[in-house]
Amino acid sequence: MTVKKYTEFYMPSVQERNTLSFGQLKDAAGVLQGAVVGLGQLRKTVTPERMMEIAQELPRHNSTQYINNGALTEAYFAKAKDSLEDPHLYVVVSNTGSAASEIISVFTRKQYNHASLSFDRDLKTIISYNGGEKVYPPGLNQEMIEFFNKKEDSSLIVYQLDASREQKELLIDKVLEINEHGSAYNMLGLVLRTSLKPNIMFCSQFVYNMLRNAGLAYFEKADGQVKPTDLVELDYHRKLSFCYEIFLGRRQD
Repeated sequence: MTVKKYTEFYMPSVQERNTLSFGQLKDAAGVLQGAVVGLGQLRKTVTPERMMEIAQELPRHNSTQYINNGALTEAYFAKAKDSLEDPHLYVVVSNTGSAASEIISVFTRKQYNHASLSFDRDLKTIISYNGGEKVYPPGLNQEMIEFFNKKEDSSLIVYQLDASREQKELLIDKVLEINEHGSAYNMLGLVLRTSLKPNIMFCSQFVYNMLRNAGLAYFEKADGQVKPTDLVELDYHRKLSFCYEIFLGRRQD
C-alpha cells in the first residue's frame, strides 16, 4: 500500500472493523426487511382490480387544464357562510380505501392518505380535491362521508383549528374564486410534486394552500410536498385539537 508523504492514514482495529461491519449489517437488514414488507404490501395492494379501476379513471383527469367549473353550488356557499359564527376550521384526514389511496399507502406507509377541509364541525361543508366519484369532474368538489367508506376499516379523523370570522370569510371567497375559475386534480403532481397551474392541486396540497392563504398554516413546507399526514404530524405547536373519529359511519365524541 502506498501512502503519500505527510498523509495521515488511519487503520481501524479489528474490534472497530467488527463493530463497523455489525452496524452496516444491521442497517442493511433494516433496509432489506423494509423492502420485504413493502413488497408484500405491494402484492396485496396492487391487485388487477385496483389497477383496472385506476386505468378507467385516468381518462377523466387532466393535469394541465382546468376541467372542473362550478361544481360547488350556491347552496354549498350558503352553508359555508352559516358556519361563520363557529370560530374553527376543521381539518380531516381519512383512510378511504379508494384504489388510488391504497396504492399511495404502499409508498407513504401511512394509513391516512386523503385530506379535506370543512367550515363546520358536522362536515356539511367538507371539500377537497378529489376524483369527483364519477359524478363531477376531478378537481375541487364537495365530499360526502358515505363515499369514504370503500373498505371495512375505512375511517376519518376530524381536528379543529382556531380561525377568526375574517379568516373563514377569506377562505370562502378563495374557494368561490377557484370554483368560478376552474380546477383539476393534480394527478401528475403526486409524482412530480409540482403544479402546472395554480388551481391544479391534490388533496393535501389544497388544504395546506388554503391554510396558508388565511394565515393559518402551522408549519412550513412546499405545498407540492405536503402529505395528508403532515397536516397532523407536523403540528409541533399543537394548533390542532382532536374532535372525533368516524368508523364505518359511527361517530365517537
